[in-house]
Amino acid sequence: MLTYHGLIELRDKLANNEIGLELAKEKCWSDFKEGQRSWHTKDWKDRRSKFIKEKCEICSSKETLTIQHLSHPKKYSEFKREIIRTYAKDYIDTNPNIDKSEFTAHILKKYEYVPIPLCPNCMCKNPSERVRKIPKYRCADCKHEFEEAIYRSEIELISIFYQDEDAYEVRDKCFISKDKWRNKHNLSNIRYWLQRELAKNKDSETIEKKAFLLYLSDNIKYLSFEDTITACKKCASSFDLHKMELCPKCKKHYKGIQYPTCIQCLPEEKRKAAMEKIEFGKEWQDMHKRLGID
Repeated sequence: MLTYHGLIELRDKLANNEIGLELAKEKCWSDFKEGQRSWHTKDWKDRRSKFIKEKCEICSSKETLTIQHLSHPKKYSEFKREIIRTYAKDYIDTNPNIDKSEFTAHILKKYEYVPIPLCPNCMCKNPSERVRKIPKYRCADCKHEFEEAIYRSEIELISIFYQDEDAYEVRDKCFISKDKWRNKHNLSNIRYWLQRELAKNKDSETIEKKAFLLYLSDNIKYLSFEDTITACKKCASSFDLHKMELCPKCKKHYKGIQYPTCIQCLPEEKRKAAMEKIEFGKEWQDMHKRLGID
C-alpha cells in the first residue's frame, strides 16, 4: 500500500505524463491486500500524532481518542462513471444523430424485441386478451373483436423513431438487453446508451486518466487528515455505524445527523409525538417477530 507521499508522487508523475496510466494503476494497487487498511500502516500512525487533539472535539472526553474522518474516498469506478456521464453529455450535444443503419445493426445485435400486440382495426396498443370468450381479443378503444393481433416489426419502429422520436408508437419499452441484466428499453433509451458508449470508446484513455487522477487526489485528501476531527471511540462509532452525533444543545444525548437536536431537547409536544412514533415502531417490530415475519 502506497504511503501519503508515495501517492502524491504517483499522481504528479501521471499528471505530468512521466508515467503511463496502466503503470500508475499497477504501482497503486500492486501491493494492496484484502482487508488491509491505511490506519494499520506505520506512515499513518506517525503522521496521526501531529493531528490528534488532546480531547474529543464533540464531547470533550479524553478517553480512547481517534482521528474521525468527515468524508471518505470514493471508488475509482464511481469517478469513472461520473466522467463518462459528463463526456456522454458533451458528445450527445455535439453528435445528436446516429446513422440509421448503425443504430439498426446495434439494436439487432444487442436487444431482443418483444412486440406490442395491436388492434388490426384501429392500431390501438394492448387490446384486451380474453380467456373464455372468442374471438381472443377485444379492442378497448374501438370495441373491435378479433382472433389475431398484428405487430410492428423492429424496422418499422426504428423508421417511425427516425421520423418522430416522440411518436406515441415508439414509447414502449419493448426491447430487452441480451446481457445478464435483461433491462427493458425503448428506442430513446437505447440511443442514449449507445451514444454514451460511443463517447466512452472515443475518449477512453482520457476518461480513465481523469478518473484515476481524481481517485488519487481523493485518497491523498483522506490520508492528509484534512477533513477530520478528533473524536472519542463512542462519538466516532456513533457517527460511522449509526450516523448519529452528540446533540449540540444538551451535549448529553446522541441524535441522528439529519436532525437539529435530540428527542429530549425537542419542545414537549414534539417530544411526545416522537416518543409515540418510536413506541409504535417497537410494537410493530415485536409483532413481526411473534409472527415470524421479521
